[in-house]
Amino acid sequence: MKFIKKDSQMKIKNKVQILREEKNMTQTELAEKSGLSLRTIQRVEAGNTPKGFTLKAIAQSLEVEPQGIISNVEENTAIDRAKIINFSALSGLIVPFGGVIFPLILTYKTNDSKNKELGKNIVAIQIILTVILSILMIISPFIQKALSMQFPLFLLFLIILIGVKLLVILKNGISLNRKSDLYIKLKNNSL
Repeated sequence: MKFIKKDSQMKIKNKVQILREEKNMTQTELAEKSGLSLRTIQRVEAGNTPKGFTLKAIAQSLEVEPQGIISNVEENTAIDRAKIINFSALSGLIVPFGGVIFPLILTYKTNDSKNKELGKNIVAIQIILTVILSILMIISPFIQKALSMQFPLFLLFLIILIGVKLLVILKNGISLNRKSDLYIKLKNNSL
């Protein structure tokens, strides 16, 4: 737990320092504008978490909401496991059913409820895509024979479904980074 707290403190420091530097302010100027001491600003940028009046004064001086300084840190550390779960779904491109098995193992070894819920959504989508691919692979020879096609139809289905899987993983990964939520998810999850 100490590691996570220290990581959060470093992100807070960077957030306050980045916002201050974006405004082209020195620590002294921020201290004067906020009505806080220079030492307080230095402590916050060194990793101390601002609270109460200090948080409000810094946020007001930097023209951001107080939650903008703190909440980003908590959200980012909260969904790191979901990012790993989403990334592990890529293993399905190498290992048969790996896109379901590995994310499922990671999801059920997760204790955090938000990560577990995001993981369940990722696994549910991967299960649906895997089932669709399996069904298409089974029926493709029959469709190919019925249509008297010379081209192996299963290859077309395989390429399309792999592309869809990649697209889903990439879209969800980007959305997890930007919005801390999945872009593609099911409304009702039975997992």
